[in-house]
Amino acid sequence: MNLAPKHLAEIEKEVDNQANALSRVDILRVSITKSLIVKVKTIEEAINFSNDYAPEHLILHLENASQKVPSIENAGSVFVGPYTPERLVFTCAIGLISHSCACSCGDYASGTNHTLPTNGYARQFSGVNTLSFQKHITSQEITAEGLDGLGPFVAILADCEGLQAHANAVRIRLGQTMKV
Repeated sequence: MNLAPKHLAEIEKEVDNQANALSRVDILRVSITKSLIVKVKTIEEAINFSNDYAPEHLILHLENASQKVPSIENAGSVFVGPYTPERLVFTCAIGLISHSCACSCGDYASGTNHTLPTNGYARQFSGVNTLSFQKHITSQEITAEGLDGLGPFVAILADCEGLQAHANAVRIRLGQTMKV
């Protein structure tokens, strides 16, 4: 953290070197023009920036990286430690960036899915994962006292939306609770 201008220049040079080694360098050059390096003073400041930015990919390449994972609130997928490679472009990296592996384990082999939220949508959504294919059922139970409190408001809202059957279902039950 708090990298010197010389170190930031080395990072930019490394990104350039890796880009030039790729067959799709022309496509990458367009992406790089939309990229930036954000200089921060502390790891906490970097994590705060990342949580606000909500990257699709987040690299935690620092000492005791796994201890920082609970601080991450918004990211599509987090690559933890120096042996969990992800490409450098299109990522938010916290810590020292080293040479990345040509084949990213997260895309092909480590078990996470590559269908991730982009454009900051990691603030609201998760990447596709096994939970995406599990069925979740919600349920609710309202007591007579609860319906007495909520019912009149629910009926008004249903009437405003033109949903007369919803309003009637509440009014009928409200009539029953008053007889109890």
